[in-house]
Amino acid sequence: MRIRKYYQQVINYLRSRLTRIQLIMFFATLVGFASGIVAVLLKMLVHYLQHWIRQFQPNWFLYLFFPAIGLIATVLLVRYLLGGTFEKGIAMVLKAIARGGSYIPFRHTYVHIVTSSITVGLGGSAGLEAPIVATGSAVGSNISRISEVNYQERTLLIACGAAAGISAVFNAPIAGVIFAVEVLLAETIVSYFIPLIISSVIGVLCSKILLSEATLFNFTLKQTFNYHNVPYYILLGLLCGMVSRYYASAFKRTEHRIHSLKMPGLTRALLSGVLLAVFVFVFPPLFGEGYESVKLIANGDFNSFPDNTGIFSLVTPEWGLILFSLFIVLLKPIAAGVTIGGGGNGGNFAPSLFVGAFLGYTFSRLLNLISWMRIPVGNFSLVGMAGVLSGVMYCPLTAIFLIAEITSGYELFIPLMIVSSTSFFIARIKESHSMETKRLAEEGLIFTHKKERNILTAITLTEILRDDYPILESDKSLKELLEVIKQSEKSIFAIIDKHHRFAGIIELNDIKQRLFQQAHLEKVPLRTVMKKPPATISLNESMHIVMGKFDMTQSWYLPVLDDEGKFMGFVSKTKLFRKYRDILASHEDLYDAS
Repeated sequence: MRIRKYYQQVINYLRSRLTRIQLIMFFATLVGFASGIVAVLLKMLVHYLQHWIRQFQPNWFLYLFFPAIGLIATVLLVRYLLGGTFEKGIAMVLKAIARGGSYIPFRHTYVHIVTSSITVGLGGSAGLEAPIVATGSAVGSNISRISEVNYQERTLLIACGAAAGISAVFNAPIAGVIFAVEVLLAETIVSYFIPLIISSVIGVLCSKILLSEATLFNFTLKQTFNYHNVPYYILLGLLCGMVSRYYASAFKRTEHRIHSLKMPGLTRALLSGVLLAVFVFVFPPLFGEGYESVKLIANGDFNSFPDNTGIFSLVTPEWGLILFSLFIVLLKPIAAGVTIGGGGNGGNFAPSLFVGAFLGYTFSRLLNLISWMRIPVGNFSLVGMAGVLSGVMYCPLTAIFLIAEITSGYELFIPLMIVSSTSFFIARIKESHSMETKRLAEEGLIFTHKKERNILTAITLTEILRDDYPILESDKSLKELLEVIKQSEKSIFAIIDKHHRFAGIIELNDIKQRLFQQAHLEKVPLRTVMKKPPATISLNESMHIVMGKFDMTQSWYLPVLDDEGKFMGFVSKTKLFRKYRDILASHEDLYDAS
């Protein structure tokens, strides 16, 4: 608390000396540094864990069960130290931006580091990028919270944290910025780019200074781009799109089936660990993130593999490599689903790159084997990584710039554009949202690239609900309503039945003439003059449905009911439109407000 007090004193001093845009640059630098350090810490933890594990590799029985140990440890940690559950991945960040006011709980600044390092470091077949994005975003959110900035600035700093994390882990600052814009920020203002660039550069500097070259994910191209290979790149793009759809389907089905098993969490983790042990025994590259295998493939050094079962020795070495790689493409999403469904923490960013590398490798080796053409295996493996990442995560620009940066040049830019865009197009034909955001997008819990829908998503029913309207029972008389009218400024009244459930409404204009008939007021019960509203609103309905009901009924007021049919209040179209305009006005350029 004392540190927070000193920090806020510093921020208050800076506010008196700096313009708004200068202060945002300061926050972006701070978030970039903190997120970069966190990303480096996570990578180092996993690197040293797996370096330690390799000494057990000759003892296959113990080595194979490290994934099970990791899953069990993660489940125990979540159960006893983290309250039993927590939201994971990029979807958590998107939901916080859309429905949580860009506030992410403080524990997300460390919980993903601990759980994902145990899961992936001990061999879980998942990636670290989603936990890094979640952690970096949480860092940005919490720094903005104690800095007391507005929603727009909080959202920007969340994106800054994610950009710094991605740039640090891949040594790719441009890809970090593009990822933040493409995945997290549904609406991007030009002035956002400078803070994002600052954070991303700070993040990548952290990794360059603190991480060894062996830990960084980079390659050196051995062959240049040949335009004669364009038809093959187009074909690879089509394959990447189809494999991306398979990946999403296989992962979601596997995760759901494992997670829905009716057994204790520890038993589920043990079962998942056993399944992973079988996968790793037959296909060793499925252990952990798999980036070591990806490096071998992309550098053209993957020419042999441990055939622990002897199955692949039944064919020639060349066909054995192709079949082995093809099975890895098919099994990696299943292994990732087993890892996450079994209680582990990780993401699909690294697995999609892994699948893409093996797909490009299999495709090029097969073409070289059955045709007279000789196409570069390393190049096709790298481009395949971009293709599957684009089709799985729905981030084609991120995929293009990521591979361009980790190869230290733009020699492959044309094939990267061809394959990524083709794969993205194929994946989007059937499904408009990525597998990680589909359910939340359909429920209106995250932003999409539709501006009007995003503004409505940002409005909650409780913000515009008025519960101070008079409520009368249906057996009361008009005279009693008249007394209420004298003391109220309202022109609409809710009527309930004897069970206190909503029965109808009375509008003042409808009964104005009858109120002057004083002799009959006591004899007229309210149930005879009330009417059914043109529509009612449920407490759990989204603002998109609410707006649709207003448009359909042309009403200015609609009653809100709970699940038991009890009256909660009225929503007015006027207040809804006012809130809509306020949010629209808040989307201002940072420079315009300075």
